[in-house]
Amino acid sequence: MADSEVVIGSAENQEVAPSDKKSGRASLLDSGEDFTMLDDVEDDVDDDLPPLEDAGGGKKKDSPAKDATKADQTPSIEQEEWLDVLGNGQLRKKVVEAGAGPDSRPQRGQNVTIHLKTSLTNGTVVEELPNLSFTLGDGDVLQALDLTVQLMEMGEKALIEAGAKYAYGALGSSTPAAPPDSDLILEVQLLSADDAPDLELMPPSERISLANRKRERGNVLFQRADYAFAVNSYGIALQITEATSRVDISQQEEEELLDMEVKCLNNMAAAQLKLDHYEAALRSCISVLVHQPDNVKALFRKGKVLALQGEYAEAIKTLKRALKLEPSNKTIHAELSKLVKKHSEQKGAEQAMYKKMLGNPTNASVQKHRAKSSWSLSWKWLFGATAVAIGGVALSVVIAARN
Repeated sequence: MADSEVVIGSAENQEVAPSDKKSGRASLLDSGEDFTMLDDVEDDVDDDLPPLEDAGGGKKKDSPAKDATKADQTPSIEQEEWLDVLGNGQLRKKVVEAGAGPDSRPQRGQNVTIHLKTSLTNGTVVEELPNLSFTLGDGDVLQALDLTVQLMEMGEKALIEAGAKYAYGALGSSTPAAPPDSDLILEVQLLSADDAPDLELMPPSERISLANRKRERGNVLFQRADYAFAVNSYGIALQITEATSRVDISQQEEEELLDMEVKCLNNMAAAQLKLDHYEAALRSCISVLVHQPDNVKALFRKGKVLALQGEYAEAIKTLKRALKLEPSNKTIHAELSKLVKKHSEQKGAEQAMYKKMLGNPTNASVQKHRAKSSWSLSWKWLFGATAVAIGGVALSVVIAARN
């Protein structure tokens, strides 16, 4: 397996996923990947920008006692400057330097460039990036940036207070270094916004590179247990790989795009399983197997999905195919053994249910045999008694005749 595919359960919490590296031939499953796919996660994703609400939240300036009533009735200037973006106090924005006006705000899907300085609330600088470029709304960066840059005007400088939920979350980050559950202060200036290039006219090498960046972002989100957002990133990468091309493309480039598509589908299936989206995960696995019938990961995940849907016989058949490709793989062995046991228990339970519904045929047969035997004995006794009676009458007649 290439190093760039999802490594589930990684201890690293970095924000930039590793690049593709070639490695020697090895087991496609022996990569540290955790195949337990039933963690409970929240799977609702709102693709639209949440409604904006100016809820204030700043501290009021001290006022003399004689102006207390007026201060209570009139919000302070500091309160008016802060915009509570989500209405929950966890993401606030304040304009430090005005921009070119509301009409200059960037749109979702555009490529934007910003100057970014990130600090902890104690003033410790986490990182400073003079030219950070990303596609707005694609989930390429922190949610705090994706949500607030859409509200900025061209050239505007803003101060953003981001709660940990919209920053690096409970895991924190190793690169850049941010402790778990860290609130952040973001100093942002919007430098430019341009329409995204036409995928159909993009050189194949650039499409491959762009799709890979989206896939790597999905890997980072997967490792951080943000499975719904990971699915979104993989989906964007798939759109890039599947786009038709109006420029010349070589056979090698087509193969690279197909390989990228397979990786994204496989990783998407893993994320969909984490979200308990079984039908979607099954479709992703089937799509992989259309291109690569012997893809062990896709076979394994397909078997997992079928088992979770109660299709034990089909799941066992699928896992046996995977095991035939990698006979020494312990993960497949363990899963297959578990399913065989479950399938056996299921068949036993079904047989017991049928016996209960139809009655016990063995007992019924015994009772019928006993009834038949009893009738046979009764008939024999009656026949014998009749014969004795007839014999007695005949003997009486003979004796009477002699006398």
